[in-house]
Amino acid sequence: MTSTTRPGSKEADLAGPGIGDYAELEKVLPQGYHSVLSPRETQEAIYIVKDEIEAGLCRELGLIRVQVPLIVDAESGINDMLDRDGSRTPIGFHISNDRGMHPIDAEVVQAATKWKRVALKQFQMRPGEGLVTDMRAVRKDYFLDHDHSVYVDQWDWEKVITADERSLAYLKHTVRAIWRVLRSAEARVQERLPQLHDDRYPDLPEEITFLHAEEILERYPTLPRKQRETLIVQEYPAVFIIGIGWTLEDGYPHEMRAADYDDWVTETTAEDGRPMHGLNGDILVWNPVTRRRHELSSMGIRVDAETLRRQLEITGQLDWLSLPYHRGIASGELPLSIGGGIGQSRTQMLLLKKAHLGEVSVTVWPKILKDMCAARDIHVIE
Repeated sequence: MTSTTRPGSKEADLAGPGIGDYAELEKVLPQGYHSVLSPRETQEAIYIVKDEIEAGLCRELGLIRVQVPLIVDAESGINDMLDRDGSRTPIGFHISNDRGMHPIDAEVVQAATKWKRVALKQFQMRPGEGLVTDMRAVRKDYFLDHDHSVYVDQWDWEKVITADERSLAYLKHTVRAIWRVLRSAEARVQERLPQLHDDRYPDLPEEITFLHAEEILERYPTLPRKQRETLIVQEYPAVFIIGIGWTLEDGYPHEMRAADYDDWVTETTAEDGRPMHGLNGDILVWNPVTRRRHELSSMGIRVDAETLRRQLEITGQLDWLSLPYHRGIASGELPLSIGGGIGQSRTQMLLLKKAHLGEVSVTVWPKILKDMCAARDIHVIE
């Protein structure tokens, strides 16, 4: 699909990864950087963080670890489309199988968002029970910069809930539990590698602040989304932005969200009693190394039969109701759930005081970016 967005416009800002400029990126990479950890120490630290977070998610949210697919059937409707405008498409390939007699058209997953909800039913999870996966995906339409990669690794998790738990209060309760897990992982890796406790780079704050996307727009009505986020995390170094996907007062959503997983249409109430929308959001923090906004997680209470239909109506995608996954929600066959994805490399980059995702993740980068990193003493893993 050819983009029709205008550079520098709100539409371009909403497009997110996929629009980039390496001359601008060169200004983002920090000067005078030197990694706190050696390449070998970094590898050890990655698994300290990984083990602590996976165990913590299981403990705090009542989850078990399960296997997750790398590829899915294209006809299932179960792949994550990431947004609603069709600009980020999955990698597809044909499996001829049995000399073409029983072929399969497959796709590489972009995230396991919808698969997890099906898996809850498959593994017979009950309310209060859930799963966490060591998810690997490919997102070929990202612009490759300091914190976006074609190769994506996430702790994708999902949990069965009751109808009464489809609320903003339960969403916040879950976010606070995840925040405890992230802070516990930070403490653990610093205990094992004390040099990570560095006065130049403050630790994660004890509490996370909750703000609706509509409230942030009110504070900065003339600024595009990323600039609003950058300013808000300088004021509050850890923020959960609620209601991502709902169209705001300026006529745009804070950021695009697909219509068939998170619930961004349900009416809620802000702390001051004003009506707001959405039972989903993102965890963002201030990254003291890159001195930029840093997204760690996207999560939310998932659509039920009613909100799925409403959101598909808004996005003009009602024909999706014929797909197996969507029929499962509409019929009540699939359980009500809450879930999300926590970026593994993003989290490790933050907790290990790294300037670039390539310092903790092995993937492909263009030569121009690798040269920029080398000039700044940023060790990108080959």
